[in-house]
Amino acid sequence: MTNTELILNMLAEASTKDISQATNPKDFEESKKVAKQGGNVAKVALKELESKTGKKVVSPLNAKAVLENKKIEIKNQKLENE
Repeated sequence: MTNTELILNMLAEASTKDISQATNPKDFEESKKVAKQGGNVAKVALKELESKTGKKVVSPLNAKAVLENKKIEIKNQKLENE
């Protein structure tokens, strides 16, 4: 996951929280609507950024794969230094 992906995720969460505080949903169904609205804020930002840059924002990277690669690199460095 790239920094931009994380930021857009945070935007969705923050937007949902702000919309929820402004509208004070009374039940689960209203909360679901608020969550969709918050997600839509990030979706609009995502589409706008992609149209301005001409590049996709969502990447195939995931934290688990990156961490595994780092562990392997560290292990190989230790073996080389022995």
